[in-house]
Amino acid sequence: MKTIEEVLVRMDQIVEECKNQQSRIGFFAILYRQVTRRVWDGILAGEFEDNPRMEVLDVLFAKRFIDAYELWKTGQKPTESWRLAFEASKSSGHLTLQHLFLGINAHINLDLGIAASETMKGKNLAAIKGDFDKINSVLAELVDGVKANISMVSPIFGWLIPLAKGKDEMLLNFSIQVARDGAWKYAGEYHAYPNKDFQIQDRDKNISALAKKLINPGKFLGFLIKIVAFAEWKSVSRTMDQLDQVANETLQGF
Repeated sequence: MKTIEEVLVRMDQIVEECKNQQSRIGFFAILYRQVTRRVWDGILAGEFEDNPRMEVLDVLFAKRFIDAYELWKTGQKPTESWRLAFEASKSSGHLTLQHLFLGINAHINLDLGIAASETMKGKNLAAIKGDFDKINSVLAELVDGVKANISMVSPIFGWLIPLAKGKDEMLLNFSIQVARDGAWKYAGEYHAYPNKDFQIQDRDKNISALAKKLINPGKFLGFLIKIVAFAEWKSVSRTMDQLDQVANETLQGF
């Protein structure tokens, strides 16, 4: 894949596969497709500092998710961060928001820094910082919109918030801004370090630890999550349609 149009064709296929197979991977896939569409609209409108370069970044970024998905579907091993997200998608005991954040965790905390560095291979990484922040603004806006409207798919999710108050609870405190800042720092480390494979493995180990916290938040909150998850819609395709609606409405005015 070399163009965003090709990426969108494959994303459409993945979304349909997830709907047909009732796969919860579709929760992340359908939101990420909206992000990709929004970036493509921005490129066509000339919104970025370097629009052709932004297409390169977006394709490399998307390809890391698509490649991980295809490895997992064919019984091969993607990065551990993605493997944990994909394996968790088999369980109906996790919240929709957990599935979304597991995908975002792997994609921003690991994939984004790599994609930014590869886009600027042999060049000064700092030159892409402005556009790097813009793509993250789209992601942040989308996640905020979903969190604000999560009751559409999780009617009693609000019960968790006061119960988790004051606790170091990653699920409720997940921040795109923190993830973005960490991804940019990692992009610099990856860009400067000659052993890329080691950099990926080392970073993946740390991001996998965050994924495990999202999957297993502790006994008390874990018990509450099971109750909240029980009240969520069981139709994956219906949930995907609602997430798509929320994402579309959120990004229309962005």
